[in-house]
Amino acid sequence: MQFTFTTPPCAVSRVTLLGDWKPFADAATFPPLRGDGTLADMAIPAQPNVKLVNAPDYREAYANSVQIRVNVWDFFLVFGTMQQSSETQVELRNFQGIYLSPQQAKALMSLLQQNVANYEAAFGTLQLEARAPAGPVH
Repeated sequence: MQFTFTTPPCAVSRVTLLGDWKPFADAATFPPLRGDGTLADMAIPAQPNVKLVNAPDYREAYANSVQIRVNVWDFFLVFGTMQQSSETQVELRNFQGIYLSPQQAKALMSLLQQNVANYEAAFGTLQLEARAPAGPVH
């Protein structure tokens, strides 16, 4: 069995399966099972001890604005604060931009979804304000 991985210009991954795939013909060719019924080859390795260390320039800040720019190679998140001085005037003060790989962006999305679900289970459903019609943001 041969797998070919290709990435077209739009950065959507595609997997092509070449050759004939056949299920295991008999128990003799099936990967061995451990006593608990899981595949021995799929055992989860022990997790390393993780030590969190803040860099000298580490800082925390509040953001109520996140802008996202995407290209083929990465996601760029720009954090800032938004202040509305009048009905027609909004000021965004950006203070940090962070690049993420598409894989890290997807992992972040998953973690945020899990944590928002846990938050809503504990404190109730979050309601979002009605959104303005879609269009370019400058």
